[in-house]
Amino acid sequence: MEGQIQAASGAKLRVLNRDIIKYIAMFTMLLNHIAHIFLVKGTPLYEVLEDIGYFTAPAMCYFLAEGYVCTRSRFKYGFRLILFAVISQIPFQLAFGYQSLNMIYTLLCCFLILAVVENVESPLLKMGLAMLLTLATVCGDWGVAAPIFTILFYNGRGDRKQTIRAFAVCYVIFVILNVQNYMNGEPGNWTAYAVFHALLSGLGILAAGIAIVFFYNGKRMAFGKRFSQWFFYLFYPVHLLILYLIKTGVEHR
Repeated sequence: MEGQIQAASGAKLRVLNRDIIKYIAMFTMLLNHIAHIFLVKGTPLYEVLEDIGYFTAPAMCYFLAEGYVCTRSRFKYGFRLILFAVISQIPFQLAFGYQSLNMIYTLLCCFLILAVVENVESPLLKMGLAMLLTLATVCGDWGVAAPIFTILFYNGRGDRKQTIRAFAVCYVIFVILNVQNYMNGEPGNWTAYAVFHALLSGLGILAAGIAIVFFYNGKRMAFGKRFSQWFFYLFYPVHLLILYLIKTGVEHR
């Protein structure tokens, strides 16, 4: 009886569908990119907006793993990722001004890793190809971290406890990878300030975990499914291009 009551109360909390969480992820990504493009690194507002934006990548990796299993056509799914990875590259470079590959490229590599995990029978070949694809993300946004996140979510799919553990591991990995950013030019010097700052920076990942584990109902919107599907792909290159044009206009005033 107690278990049924807990299950019923838990069900009442599950008010967010997949599309709503993705819209939230798009918004937090926008805040992160505004910080990187317009604000001064290290200022309080920059740090807050940047950290809020860390909600997006783990949420996208989670839904990539879920979408890989649920999609009606993996060929079409993969093709869309290839298409928008190409379309997004120029806006990505214009907006940020550095030579690396965009997040959709990284998600494409994650998609291919899942294809390898599912379809390659030889354990040795499977491990080798997965490692090569993971290394291929080093030159991309959220390189190495995103493939690890995706595999953890894929392995934990359908199991609430494993999903919670997956988000916890993602948070720890992110903190370890991110702590060096706060070393002030002293690699390896793990000061209390750097560790505390890194712990705070990963709160967006924990927020994504809370949204998905406790509030996600496993459904999509009842209407506008096609619009949402293409909106999530188009938003990435379009918002980067708009931010670049705004930045250029401001600089030429």
